Amino acid sequence: MDKLVRSIKFPMFFDPEKLKNDVYKIIDKNWINHYNTNDYSGKWTSIALMSQNGKSNSIFALPNGEDKLVATEILDSCTYFEEILNSFLFEKTAVRLLKLDVGATVKPHRDNCLGYEDGCFRLHIPIITNSDVEFVLDGNRLIMNEGECWYIDANFIHSVANRGSEDRIHLVIDGLRNEWTDRLFFKEADQNDFVRPATKISEKEKQLMIAELKRMNPPNLDAILNDLE
Repeated sequence: MDKLVRSIKFPMFFDPEKLKNDVYKIIDKNWINHYNTNDYSGKWTSIALMSQNGKSNSIFALPNGEDKLVATEILDSCTYFEEILNSFLFEKTAVRLLKLDVGATVKPHRDNCLGYEDGCFRLHIPIITNSDVEFVLDGNRLIMNEGECWYIDANFIHSVANRGSEDRIHLVIDGLRNEWTDRLFFKEADQNDFVRPATKISEKEKQLMIAELKRMNPPNLDAILNDLE
């Protein structure tokens, strides 16, 4: 079994009351239904604090970082959220609030290329939650409490069910790996545990791959063949 780190609870804590105060300022704004409609039942909505076009209804998570994010009109009134975001010294690729209503469930799914080993990552800061929220990652339930900060390797299958009596709201931040984040992550786990294991292939698969490469005859064929050997 590979050693990739599935989750980390970082040794940092944010003021739950300040988090909630910012949420209450914008709770009546235009929250958008999550776009992955096949992945959930019930009501799962989002609002962007930062986006490519500066609009709060632009909730898409685009992990490539090609377009710089700018603050939306929502963030303008949320000073504590802004303070938190400024304290994270990495490039953000998505900054959203995600609200899972009472009785709603997010079905088991993967979010590809969102593990630290990919050069990007996802953080969760619970703002409003309850003991009956069931967040399961790679077969294990995580208890994420208000004000905590968690890394979740979303490449692994995960699901959420809000079986409580209060809507669950998280601040969810996607970002790009850099030296600052390396120092943050490597304090909590060995850096070798963020390296994806090499995929093992059978001898038959390897010979088929070699035959196809020889047929295609790319300019760097010799180097590729040496790596395969």
